[in-house]
Amino acid sequence: MNKSPLNAVIIGTGMIAHVHFRALKVAGVNVIGVVDANPEQAQRIAAKWQVEVFADLHVALNCAEVDVVHICTPNAFHYPMAKEAVAAGKHVVCEKTLAVTLEQAEELEQLANQHGVQTAVPFVYRYHPMVREAKARIENGELGKLHLVHGSYLQDWLLEQSDNNWRVDPKQGGQSRAFADIGSHWCDLIEWVTGERFVQLVANFHTAQKERSADAAETFTARTEEQKAAGKTTSVTTEDIATVMMMTDRNTPVSLTISQVSAGRKNRLWFEIDGSESSLEFDQEKPEQLWVSRRDSRSLIVRDPTQGSDEQRRLSITPAGHAQGYSHCFEAFMRDFYASLQGENPIGLPSFKDGVRAAKLIDTTLKSVHNKQWMNIE
Repeated sequence: MNKSPLNAVIIGTGMIAHVHFRALKVAGVNVIGVVDANPEQAQRIAAKWQVEVFADLHVALNCAEVDVVHICTPNAFHYPMAKEAVAAGKHVVCEKTLAVTLEQAEELEQLANQHGVQTAVPFVYRYHPMVREAKARIENGELGKLHLVHGSYLQDWLLEQSDNNWRVDPKQGGQSRAFADIGSHWCDLIEWVTGERFVQLVANFHTAQKERSADAAETFTARTEEQKAAGKTTSVTTEDIATVMMMTDRNTPVSLTISQVSAGRKNRLWFEIDGSESSLEFDQEKPEQLWVSRRDSRSLIVRDPTQGSDEQRRLSITPAGHAQGYSHCFEAFMRDFYASLQGENPIGLPSFKDGVRAAKLIDTTLKSVHNKQWMNIE
C-alpha cells in the first residue's frame, strides 16, 4: 500500500490469529498489539510478534493508534467484541461465524452501518485466482444456463473420538459446527461465483462421534497415543456431517456434503458447476487448476498471470507453475480490505453483510434439521 500504513490489534492467539498476523505483515499493516485471555500466552506471542500486550479489549479500543480490530477468538466472543469495537469507531475484521445467532449478526451489521465503520469477514476462498476465473467465465455466458451445482467440503481433523476442540462445544461455537464452520465457506463461494442465491433448502445433520475426549486439544495439532487414551469423555451435540439440498432463485438445484470426519481429506473444498454449454470444476486442494468441460472435450486450465480474466491476473502474484495457495488468498483478502480503508473499491471483498448471509443460511439449516422439511431462506 502506498498510503500511510494503518495500525491493527489482534484479539486471540490461536491458529487463525497467526494467519491474520502473517497476512497483515505482507499487506504492510502495523500490528501494534495483541489481546488474549491467557496472560502468559499473550506475552509469549507478543514477544514472538514483537508487539505490545493489551490487558483486554477495552484497553485496546481506548488506544487512539488502533485503526482496525481483528477478532480471532471462539465464536461466542465475536458478537460482544465486535459490538464494542464498532461502538468505539474501529474498523473490524471478524472471523466467521460472525455471531452464534442470526439476530446477533444482523445487529452487528446494523451497528457497523450506523457508526460508519468498514467491516470484513474472511471468506478467503473467493481469492483463489482460478475461482475468479470461474466467476468470469460464468459472467461472460460461457457455461450457458446453469443446470446443476454440486460439491463438498471434507476434512478429517475430528475423525477420532480423542479429537476435540472448542468448536465442538455449542456454548463456544454455536448450535451448528460442521456446516457453520466450513459449509458457510462453500455456500458463500457458490453464491458469489454463480451470482445465484439460495432460496430453499433441506438439511440433515449426523454426529459420527457421540462422545469425545473432554480435553479439548488445539486445532490441527498432533497428540500422542497417551494423550489420546487419557481423560474422560463428554457428549457431543453438534454435527460432524451435514448433507444439504438447495434451490436457487433461478431454479438451479444444488447438493452439498460437509464432513469433518472423512479420513484423508484435509481441507477439500470442491465444487462443480454444470451449465447447458459447459461445466467448471474446482478443488481447493489443487487451487492452481480449473477443469473446463464440454460434451466433446475436457480441458485443464492452469493459473497464469499472463492469461485469463482480469481478476485472475490481478491475484496471480507468482509466475505460472510457482504455486499459490491458501495463505496467498488470505494475504490478498487483507490487502483488499486495507486498500478499501484508503478509498479503493476492490472486487469481491466480503463484509458483515456476507457474515449475516452465512448466519441466515446456518439458521435456516438448523430449522430444517429440527423440522425435517424444506425451508424457505428469508
